Amino acid sequence: MANDFGKIKIEQKTGDERLTFKDRETGLKLLDFWQWSVSDLVSNATRGRFAEFIVASAIKCNLEIIRDEWSPYDLTSPEGIKIEVKSASYLQSWFQGDFSRISFSIKAAHIWDSETNRYGPTPSRQSDVYVFCLLKHKDQLTLNPMNLDQWEFYVVSTVEINNYTRSSTSITLKSLQNLTSAIDYDQVRQAIIDANERP
Repeated sequence: MANDFGKIKIEQKTGDERLTFKDRETGLKLLDFWQWSVSDLVSNATRGRFAEFIVASAIKCNLEIIRDEWSPYDLTSPEGIKIEVKSASYLQSWFQGDFSRISFSIKAAHIWDSETNRYGPTPSRQSDVYVFCLLKHKDQLTLNPMNLDQWEFYVVSTVEINNYTRSSTSITLKSLQNLTSAIDYDQVRQAIIDANERP
């Protein structure tokens, strides 16, 4: 039977979906996988996706629209603003002798074209605005990434990032603080709108 290739339609899952084998339920649910794979919200990979979720909720994105793994930027606001989200944390899941030094990637990327199934030849930044999310809490015993008071956010236009000359691949917290001030979760949406309107 020939395959009518195209983009697979992904539907939002509930977590109650069952794993089966030979047409029988295994006793495992999708929720079991989620609990096993992403319970560590402090790990770099999971924290990055969680930061995207936090920003998406702050700007009132439709959370029933599933995250697009291959988009050239992380989020689109209801106003149509293209957003890149980066995260960092002083505390990590592994053993630490000191707090992590805070730095965020701003590296331009080769953009994958879903029409041609190829990467573009020239690295670029496709977003309008960057949101840098810092899990600022420094007490391991009370660290809770789901407490949004433990985060602070820095919103900068991509134009400002393109004009940043000290490095083309990363920006330190100190340099970021020279560009803008830290804000709270409930200020993120307006800060993104304001940054996008700046020349």
